[in-house]
Amino acid sequence: MSDEKKLWEIRLGVIASETEAREVAEKIERLLCPDPDHAPPYPIPWSLSIDTEDDMSADRREAYDDVVEQHRIESRTSQ
Repeated sequence: MSDEKKLWEIRLGVIASETEAREVAEKIERLLCPDPDHAPPYPIPWSLSIDTEDDMSADRREAYDDVVEQHRIESRTSQ
């Protein structure tokens, strides 16, 4: 592995209500930055955003087909 720093994207897809999705995002924010009032700089700069599937391109949405299928099976619904 290289120690060279470059931009990485770590993806997380969830089936949730808007409230639940925002709660997950807040937990991730606290994990990355437990003290929001700390002095800069961040040891690892980061950014977090929330998008609904309606905001995703078809390719991006397809990346989560397995999550949607898992939800369909576990909730016994058809989508």
